[in-house]
Formats: sequence, C-alpha cells, structure tokens
Amino acid sequence: MPFTRRALVVSAVLLAGTALVACGSDEKSPTPDLAARGTAMTVVKPTRRDLANKVSLTGKVVLNPLYGLVSPVDGEVRYLDVRPPTRTPTRSTRVATVWDDDDKPHHIEVPAGSAFAGRLVDDRADVTVGMPVVSAKFAGYALVADLDGGQAYQIAGSTGSVVAQIKNGPGPFPCALLGTIAALPAGTVPEDPPPAASSSASAAPPPVRGPGDSQNSEPTGLRLTCTGAADIKMINGAAATLEVVTQSAKNVLTLPVEAVAGRQGKGQVDVVGADGQRQTREVALGLTDGKVIEIRSGLTGDENIAVPGPNLPTPAPGENGPGGLPGQK
Repeated sequence: MPFTRRALVVSAVLLAGTALVACGSDEKSPTPDLAARGTAMTVVKPTRRDLANKVSLTGKVVLNPLYGLVSPVDGEVRYLDVRPPTRTPTRSTRVATVWDDDDKPHHIEVPAGSAFAGRLVDDRADVTVGMPVVSAKFAGYALVADLDGGQAYQIAGSTGSVVAQIKNGPGPFPCALLGTIAALPAGTVPEDPPPAASSSASAAPPPVRGPGDSQNSEPTGLRLTCTGAADIKMINGAAATLEVVTQSAKNVLTLPVEAVAGRQGKGQVDVVGADGQRQTREVALGLTDGKVIEIRSGLTGDENIAVPGPNLPTPAPGENGPGGLPGQK
C-alpha cells in the first residue's frame, strides 16, 4: 500500500476513536448513581386500623342437625332422666349437672328449639371443662361445615361471630353458633324407666318413640353448626360459605406482611434510618388478616420500615451438624 493511502487510513481510525470518546463523555446522558448496597428503596410507615382474624369454611344446609354440649367445669357428671318430647321444646331442658371439687352444681341445658339426643359419657364419669357430654338435635334447618384438624384449632375457643352466605341464595347474614365444634361419639339415649306396678288396668302406656327417636345418637366428624333467622329461606343440601371471625382488635398498629419476617408471636423488621441504612429490630406480633399484621410492641409507629422485610441469615458452610441444627459441628 502506498504511504499516502496508509496515512489516510490511520488518520480515519484516529478520528473515529476520538468521536467515540466524545460521545461517551457527553454531559447530556450521565450514568445514574447506584445506591449503596443494603440501602432500602421502598419503605412504609406503620398504620393503625381495626383488624379481624377470619377463617372461611365450606358448608351446606342440613335438616335437624346434631350438635354437642360441653361440660362447663372439671368434675363429675350426673345425668337426669329425660323423657323424649312430643313436640319441639319451647323452653330449655335441663339434662345433666356437673359437680365440681367444691360440690358446686353446674347445670347443662339443651336450649329451646332443640331436643336431648343422647349421653356421650357414662353417668357419674369424671369430665373436664370443654368435653362434650350431651348431644342435642336442632329442630329445623341449620348450616353445617365439616372441619379438618387445622381449622378446628383455629376456631377452638373462639368467641367471635359467624356470617353465612348460601350459594345463589340468601346472604350474607349472621349465623348463631350451636354447641361445640368437637367431633361427637355415638351417644346413648337411655331406655324409659319401667312403669310403676299398679293394679289399675288403665295405667298410661309408655310413650311411643317416633322414627327420629333412635336409642343412639349418630357420631359426627369435626363440625361447626349455626342457625340463621327464622325468615331466611333454606333448602336442604344447598351449598354455603361460612366466615368465622375468631379474633378482632380495634385501632392496632399494623404493617404489611411483606415487611415482617415471621407470623406467630415474634418477628423482625428492618427500620430504615435517615441515611437510608437498615437496622433489624425485634417485634411482637398479633393478629393478621393475610394482608397486614398487628405489631404489639417494638415500634412506636413513627419509623420507616423497609419492604421486603429481613431474611433469616444463611448458615455458613460447616455450621450445620448431622442433626441439621445451626451451631452443631
């Protein structure tokens, strides 16, 4: 290649390189600054609100459902002889008494609108508070939801309310709980006592039991039973949804669940300082509705909290022993 042509090629390459450098250093398109590692980019403040813990159950309309009544105290249960009713009771019926260690009686009564359906333990048996001791049968339509063990523990001891919705039917409407949610064993209705000896040929015959007055009340699985108002139209077997409010709290401090590590009892959050750096803090947790969670202590409400919340530290290699517990070697 002649010298002149080579010089022209070299000059063109140098000019192109100079243009590229100039474009890369254009002040109109600077490279954005990157935040320091660990700096929180999204923060929220705790807010106060009313909070309710809810459990949703699938149920159906049932005619004359069975439910259980429990012992109110620890003690000895003594049953009364209860004759089967000839019509739906309009008043409560006393069916048993539990005597505590101080020989104080605690009566068990089947509420109006229901009939005694059976004894669930032996007469004069020792019972504990909350143990089903009597089965009762509600006269009419009610809503029944079968439960699994996890749902039963969520609802157990709840003093909350129940709201029902019948599929393609009435609702939502309040639904009053009947009895306990415990699974009931088969109950036994005792035989009527024999009539007293009498020379009168006109002595009254023993009452005749109807088709529904079985000597044994049927066993049940874990179930929740509730009733709506009398004017709510129900059809036997219709599907329904029951929403149980197990706990509620008013005007409590809350955070989004994404901002909190942990769900039960204790947890952690990252508090963001004025310099944008995170500091992990322990907090006590309360109710949650799946979207927000109650902060019972650990925050004042004025902090900026990082989202997402902190992660549990990953154990260093060799820190987990054969048993899988951190710190074992």
